[in-house]
Amino acid sequence: MELLDSKTLIRRFHAFYEEYMKDEIKKTLHAGKTYLEVSFYDLSEYDFELGDYLLAHPEDTISIMEETLKQFQDEDSKSHIKIRFLNLPETERVLIRDIRSEQLGKLVFLEGLVRRKTDVRPRLTHLEYLCTNPSCTYAEESIKVPQIEDKAKTLKVCPKCKSGVELINKNLVDSQILILEEIAEQLDSSADQPKRINVLLQGDLVSPFKDSKTNPGSRVLVMGLVKEVPIPTRTGAESINYDLIVEGNSIQLSSEEFSEIIISKEEQAEIKRLAKEEGILKKLVSNTAPSIYGYDRIKEAILLQQFKGSGGVKGDGVKTRGDIHILLIGDPGAAKSQMLKAATRIAPKSSFVSGKSATGAGLVASVIKDELTKGWALEAGAMVLASGGLLAIDEMDKMSDEDTSSMHEALEQQTVSIAKANIRATLRCETTVLGAANPKLGRFDPFGDIGKQINFPPALISRFDLIFILRDEPDKKKDDMIADHILQTHRDKSKTVTEMSKEFLQKYIAYARAMQPVLTQDAIKKIKDFYVSIRNAAGEDENGIKSVPITARQLEAIVRLGEAYAKVELSKKVTQRHAELAIDLLLYCLQKIGIDPKTGEMDIDRLTTGVTSSTRNVFRQVQIIIDNLERESPEITYDAIIEAAEKLNVKKSEVDKTLEKLKQEGVIFEPRKNMYKKLN
Repeated sequence: MELLDSKTLIRRFHAFYEEYMKDEIKKTLHAGKTYLEVSFYDLSEYDFELGDYLLAHPEDTISIMEETLKQFQDEDSKSHIKIRFLNLPETERVLIRDIRSEQLGKLVFLEGLVRRKTDVRPRLTHLEYLCTNPSCTYAEESIKVPQIEDKAKTLKVCPKCKSGVELINKNLVDSQILILEEIAEQLDSSADQPKRINVLLQGDLVSPFKDSKTNPGSRVLVMGLVKEVPIPTRTGAESINYDLIVEGNSIQLSSEEFSEIIISKEEQAEIKRLAKEEGILKKLVSNTAPSIYGYDRIKEAILLQQFKGSGGVKGDGVKTRGDIHILLIGDPGAAKSQMLKAATRIAPKSSFVSGKSATGAGLVASVIKDELTKGWALEAGAMVLASGGLLAIDEMDKMSDEDTSSMHEALEQQTVSIAKANIRATLRCETTVLGAANPKLGRFDPFGDIGKQINFPPALISRFDLIFILRDEPDKKKDDMIADHILQTHRDKSKTVTEMSKEFLQKYIAYARAMQPVLTQDAIKKIKDFYVSIRNAAGEDENGIKSVPITARQLEAIVRLGEAYAKVELSKKVTQRHAELAIDLLLYCLQKIGIDPKTGEMDIDRLTTGVTSSTRNVFRQVQIIIDNLERESPEITYDAIIEAAEKLNVKKSEVDKTLEKLKQEGVIFEPRKNMYKKLN
């Protein structure tokens, strides 16, 4: 495109400001802002040639626009207002992986996830010098030396008279580096490695870690100029290799809702028609993981997980989560990993990680040293990056207690708080988690206590709404059907083709998730009656200790499941029937894992604390025995404890376990074999 002289451009941009942006300029100046947002469409509508000229020569054009803006400021004003462009045309949108040297100096439009964010650091923009020769014109008018490269460019002598120069000013601007990563939808397949690019933010675009707009995990739209940065060599010599960086002109939050999927009017009509059909839930379940035989209740739960509950913010500002977390614990070969993979294929935004290779920092967030700014940077983990979608974690039992403990806040509060290396930040983590793990001993013992075979901290277990036990037990009829299903699907691939396409199922879920069903009075009564009755159904032992069948966390899980059932039918109300379905699904899980083998009663403490009420009762009885024996003698014999326990019908094996636990906790110690003393 033919170059236009500066005077012509200034005149035409002045006319554009007068006609389109006079009020916005007044508001900007009155508010003392340092930037002015300009819509590309407004500029093109006023003068099509100016729009094209901006895309052809962006850096020079933006400088001229900023210079023209000074004509609207007071003469004594020293503020420099930057131009921030919005709504660039789709022709300028490029994928991070497609940025090449031909885009250097061009204005581009990128979308991606913020993977890392550095601290704010001052950056040199230009140096100002005065000539030491009094007769030189530059003795009064300063010489400005722009700083474009990473290495500072200094001035030794006056360019006019060759006399010495004196440095009078260093112009610094706040700067920050973001590492932008490609979003999942931009990848050709889930096996592709997402590409990254550095984005340089300056001036008003920088933000502290407390500002969530550009925090790791945020999905953003970036408009900026593509620049090259030399890659430093080990010797310090000038490099022939360059890295690409985008100098940000503007940055905006991008919508990251499930409802980003475009649904036509015809598809909406079809979704509404299907929702009215009887048995729509069964139809949707049959379209979930058809290659896996059976496990209909688990498939139903995974499907409900996609629909999720409503959640939201209460009147007092307390936020309740709508995401339904599910944990699958089962024998090897029970198709747990296949279930996880199937769930990630249904969810438009999803991520799959293996617990064996995942750390707490990799799952939530970490603070690392940034090579470019030499400062500290905040980098998002898998749970933060999957915010608004699904994270499938396989082999969770391979994770250490330290790593799993980092997930507690992310699972319940759905935030990740970081306080390291002078960085304090809270990141959004509205992620649905589907986990899978093996039993502690590799395979479930059908005669053993299931609760003791789950190798998870009770605090983590309690954060999952539904926990399914998958047992691999020989059953002639079932084995015959599984073998036939697997062999037939290998022989004929069409056997796993579903009635509903994956794309349409995603659109159905996306449309339904926009619903916000409200609990009816009948549903509230049903859930309340169930909660109160089951809480008080457990009997008291002789010491007045009651088992705790369920807690308020299970109550909230029922509400979330009820809302998900309502969304399946596109219902605006959670009816009594939806509440009954939710209760039935929760009981299906609890009856597998929440039954105390000693009493036969449901006791959620078996999972949430790792100690049942019957175990607590034995613990208390042994403590009372030790207290009574201590009054008779400071040294308590093992035989005396066993004799007193037998009178209370407490088994010897239970006494041994309790004594061992009391020693570990430092309540008693064993100075000689089978002789105990209390620690005061």
